[in-house]
Amino acid sequence: MPAFTYSLPLRWSDQDSYGHINNSCFLTYLEEARTRMVQELLPTEEAERRRHAFVVKQSVIEYNRPLDYREQPVHVDVWVVTCRGAKLELGYAIRDGEHTYAEATTKMAAYNLETGALRRISEAESEFFARYTAV
Repeated sequence: MPAFTYSLPLRWSDQDSYGHINNSCFLTYLEEARTRMVQELLPTEEAERRRHAFVVKQSVIEYNRPLDYREQPVHVDVWVVTCRGAKLELGYAIRDGEHTYAEATTKMAAYNLETGALRRISEAESEFFARYTAV
């Protein structure tokens, strides 16, 4: 499966009193990897970015094992599950060479922030996301 992989450093402040990464941080990790993946797709002008936004509708995370704080980064894989109409669904794995700590999905909608309405995913966006879609 073609995935975008982001090497994410853990932050000392992300750990809880048990020394594990707090589960609330995992959503931030997904967001950070997703944002890094789509950076080249984003328009440079702010007004254009607002017209070609994506908003999160649902995130689901399955925690497989505790992730202890450490100096070494983890890898966040991101891939496209569905991309059609106004719907974009991404899959994720937070892992290292030995373990997968969490798996997740995020359902998103293509959205125009200026009009407050759904929009269709553009041809350029579809072509971009096709790079990370399993055939």
